[in-house]
Amino acid sequence: MLDPSIKRSDVPEEFTWRLEDMYPTDKAWAEENEALRALVPEVAAFSGRLGESADTLLSFFRLSDDIAKRLSTLYGYASCRADQDQGNGFYQDMRGKAMNTYVAVSSASSFSTPEIMAIPDERLDAFRAERPELSEYERSIYQIRRKKEHILTPAEERLLAASGEMASAPGDIGSIFRNADLTYPDAVDSNGVSHTLTAGSFVPLEESGDRTLRESAFKALYGRLSEFKNTAATILDYQFKKLRFYSEARGYKSTLEASLDETEVPTEVYRNLISAVHGNLDKMHRYVSLRKKLLGADELHMYDIYTPIVADAARKIDYEEAKSTVLEALSVLGEDYVDLLKTAFNNRWIDVYENVGKRSGAYSSGQSFPHPYVLLNHKDTLDSMFTLAHELGHAMHSYHSAKYQPISTSDYVIFVAEVASTVNEVLLMRYLLSKTEDKKERAYLINHFLDSFKGTVYRQTMFAEFELFMGERSEAGESLTADLLANKYLELNRLYYGPDMVSDEGIAYEWARIPHFFYNYYVFQYATGYSAAVAIANRILTEGETAVRDYKKFLSGGSSADPISLLKIAGVDMSVPDPINSGLALFGELIEEMEKLA
Repeated sequence: MLDPSIKRSDVPEEFTWRLEDMYPTDKAWAEENEALRALVPEVAAFSGRLGESADTLLSFFRLSDDIAKRLSTLYGYASCRADQDQGNGFYQDMRGKAMNTYVAVSSASSFSTPEIMAIPDERLDAFRAERPELSEYERSIYQIRRKKEHILTPAEERLLAASGEMASAPGDIGSIFRNADLTYPDAVDSNGVSHTLTAGSFVPLEESGDRTLRESAFKALYGRLSEFKNTAATILDYQFKKLRFYSEARGYKSTLEASLDETEVPTEVYRNLISAVHGNLDKMHRYVSLRKKLLGADELHMYDIYTPIVADAARKIDYEEAKSTVLEALSVLGEDYVDLLKTAFNNRWIDVYENVGKRSGAYSSGQSFPHPYVLLNHKDTLDSMFTLAHELGHAMHSYHSAKYQPISTSDYVIFVAEVASTVNEVLLMRYLLSKTEDKKERAYLINHFLDSFKGTVYRQTMFAEFELFMGERSEAGESLTADLLANKYLELNRLYYGPDMVSDEGIAYEWARIPHFFYNYYVFQYATGYSAAVAIANRILTEGETAVRDYKKFLSGGSSADPISLLKIAGVDMSVPDPINSGLALFGELIEEMEKLA
C-alpha cells in the first residue's frame, strides 16, 4: 500500500489508469471538444423536421448515437482526470468545459422529445414499415412517449436543458468541498502515534483494533464536519431545491416520483423497502447486541461499528493477492468473464491507490467507450478486496451492455446498477468460506458478510429514509438547516441501531460526508440490488451453466427493457417482496451461525 500523502506525480504508473486509451493527449481532448461543439448547429438543423419522414427521424437518431458515444468519452476523460487530483485546477476546468459541451448539445436537441411525442401513431407506424432500422430505437421512442404528460413545449424544454450546468452546482461544490478543501487533524492511537486522517483513510482507521485510535479518528472527522455544518446543509438544501424545481416544472407529484420515473420504478418500491426493513429492525438490533457482546464492551459506540468482531483473524491483503483471489472466486462465471477481468488488470483500466487530492471512495466510471475505468483507494484490507470485486462487477456490466446493445440502450438504469457489483461480492464471500474450516477465520468472514449486509441493506435504507425526509421537508417549503438535518439523522440512527448502541453526538453530522445524497434517490437501490444479487448468486452456485448464461443475458441487457423485466431474465422477480424478505431472513440466519462460531 502506498502512503496516502503521496503526490499524484509520484504514484508508479502501473497503479494508475491509462486514460490515453480515450485520448492520447490533453490537446487531442481539446480538439474533440471543439469538434463536438461544431456539431451543435447540425443537431439544431433537425428542429421542426422529425415528423416529416422516416429517413429524417432515422438520420437524427444516428447522429444522436454518434454524439452520445463521443460525449461519453469526452466527459469520462475529463472526469477521471479531475478525480485523480481534485486540487488540479486545469482538470477541474476541463470537466467544466465538458459539462458545458454536454449542455450545449442537450440544449440544441431539446426539441426532439416534444417532436417525437407529437408524431401521430399512424405516421410512426408508417415510418417503421418504411425504414425497419427504426426498430433499433423502439425502446427510446417508447421511453419518450410514455412521459407525454411530463413533456413541455420545445421552448420550455430548451430552457430546462440550458439550466443543466447550473443544476450540477450542488453536487460539484459538495465534492470539491469534501475532497479537496476539507482537511482533518491527525488521529492519535493509544501509544500517542499520529495517523493521517483523510476521507479515504477514515474507515480503515475505524477498522483498527486500537479503540483509542478509532475514537480519535471518529471525533476528529465528525468534529471537523460539525464546524462546517451550515455550509454542508446549505449545499444539500440547494440540491433539493433543484430537484423540486425540475419535478414541479414537469408536473410530478414529488421529487421522489420524478426521480424514480426515470427508471420506471414505482414509488411504492421505495416506500415498501423502508417498511420491510422497519419490520425487521429486531434483527439489526440483535446484530448490534452480538457485536457489543463479542467486543466485550461495556458500551458500544459508533466508532466500534467497523472493527472486526474477530479482530485477531484480520490480515493484510495486498493488491496482488486481492487480484488473484478475485479472479479465482469469479471463475464460476466462465473463462470469458475471467479473461475480461485480466484485460482490465493488465491494460490499466484501474487507478489503485490514494494520493493527495484524489477523490475518496471507489467507483466504476459508467462510461464504456473504449472501456470502463475503475477508481479505487486500496488499503490492503479484506474490505478493499471486496471493493475491487464490487467495482469490477459494475465495469463488467457496463462492458457487456455496451458490447451487445446499440448505443441507444447501452446504459443500464440505476435500479439494476448495484446488482452485478453485489453478485461479485457474494460469490467472493462464498468462495472464501469454501476455502476454510477454521472457526475463527470463518467467524471473521461471516462478520464481514454481516457488516456488508448491515451496511448495504440496513444502512442504505436508513440513508434512503433520510433522503425521503429531506425531499418531503423541502417540498413542504422548509429550509434544510443544519439543526433540522442533524436532529433527524440522530433520531434515525437511534431507531436503526437500537438500544445497545450509543449514538454518539458526532454521528448526527454523518450526512455531511455522504456523496450519494446528490444522486437523486439512488441509495435505496443498494438495498434492493443486494437482495436481487443474493438470489442470483445462489442460483449461479446451485444451477451452474444455465444460471450463468441467464446472468450474462442480464449483463448484456443495458436498458433494452424495464429493470423488473431485466432481472426476471436472471431469475429474480423484484415486483414482489420475496427477494427482500428472503435477504432479511438470511441476515438473521447468519447472526445465528455467528453466535455458534464466535
